[in-house]
Amino acid sequence: MSLRVYNTMTGRKETFEPLHPGKVGMYVCGVTVYDYCHIGHARANVVFDVIFRYLQFIGYDVTYVRNYTDVDDKIIKRANERGISSDALAKEFIQAFDEDMKRLGLAEPTIQPKATHHIEHIIDLVKRLVERGIAYEAAGDVYFSVGEFPSYLKLSKRNMDEMRSGARIAPGEHKRNPMDFALWKAAKPGEPSWDSPWGPGRPGWHIECSAMAMQYLGESFDIHGGGKDLVFPHHENEIAQSEGATGKPFVKYWLHNGFVNVNQEKMSKSLGNFFTIRDILNSYDPEVLRFFILTAHYRSPIDFSDQNLQEARLGLSRFYEALQAADEVLAACKQSDAESDAGSALEAAFREAMDDDFNTAAAIGQLFDAVRTINRLITEKGFRKNREKVAEVRELRDALLKLGDVLGLFASEPAAWLKQLNLALLAHSGYTEADMEEFIRHRQEARKNKDFARADEIRDKLAAKGIQLLDGPQGTTWKVR
Repeated sequence: MSLRVYNTMTGRKETFEPLHPGKVGMYVCGVTVYDYCHIGHARANVVFDVIFRYLQFIGYDVTYVRNYTDVDDKIIKRANERGISSDALAKEFIQAFDEDMKRLGLAEPTIQPKATHHIEHIIDLVKRLVERGIAYEAAGDVYFSVGEFPSYLKLSKRNMDEMRSGARIAPGEHKRNPMDFALWKAAKPGEPSWDSPWGPGRPGWHIECSAMAMQYLGESFDIHGGGKDLVFPHHENEIAQSEGATGKPFVKYWLHNGFVNVNQEKMSKSLGNFFTIRDILNSYDPEVLRFFILTAHYRSPIDFSDQNLQEARLGLSRFYEALQAADEVLAACKQSDAESDAGSALEAAFREAMDDDFNTAAAIGQLFDAVRTINRLITEKGFRKNREKVAEVRELRDALLKLGDVLGLFASEPAAWLKQLNLALLAHSGYTEADMEEFIRHRQEARKNKDFARADEIRDKLAAKGIQLLDGPQGTTWKVR
């Protein structure tokens, strides 16, 4: 099965065939850097990170461009409120974004351009549009004339007459048509500005992405991505200004991830259900959040809740427990010269799922099947002496790690990850690791003195808190259920 992707432009899945064999150009809209990133940003960036990784995994040479919008109305407003420069505010939140994405395990894009570093390219693109009669200058502003681009709204499939009837010209704007949008904004007192043929000013929001995408990927490229909220107006306007300037198709495949709801309601600061990535990572391991995001198909809406994160944590722990168990049992087995096709079969099933429009939910389902097989095999009687079964477990363990890397998962050492999970869960019980050492010591003393009632009392007290004591050859350990 070859890779098929859902193209927002056509509204259907299409066989993926890049413009240049073996190479993929991909542009994903980055953040406007005026505040900390929220769960919606986490989803979009994790989704396209996995798409980037998978395209590389199946052999493509990928140029992945993700921008920073570092000049914008929101940045200027927030900087003025804080009494600092727009540049200082942008640098602060670029650093915060980079820190958040690193914690979420994102691979670095090939290129991460900033809008303010591409003013020359933006101005050149606006000039081309003015020269072609598709844009016009008015009082130092420059607007794109949507009436000069007949296929406007072809991505969002909206109705132009309905859109026009609801559009208004705001005070201070000099548009000919309420639907026209700003390419260049005349400078206002105290705002950052650059010289241009139309006087001092700064870019409109949409033009920067067209300029940067074409600078690094050419006038036509393979994939443009972002959240569904960007389909209109941002991506619609990118198409209009890019194709209006070049006369060429701008993007071959448009990919958009679905929305994030919070407890089945739209996330909103006014509703008090707004969570930043940093809020979430105060309570959950970053890999748990990443795993949660990938358990749904990227185009589907996803419901963020504490319960769903807890279920994701449980699911991820099953992988780490299986990997730890496999490591331990394989270390005790002699190296087997037997062969197994279990790993290659798992990879084929994984690729079949991912080739269906990057279906990470189905791919993770295949990995869960491998976990179940590992757990079944290592508990079978005579497993360690069965060379074929030992080889199968080794193959599945290695494949889990290899395919997990495509998803950005299972990067930690299993024992260390599980210990951190246990300590995090233990904190909710009110006990500490030192407390557990004391409980175990007192229980061992009670058993040594044949005071089994006391030993059982300690065990039952902990069990009531969800803490299980595990007696083994190496002594007693504990686990929070």
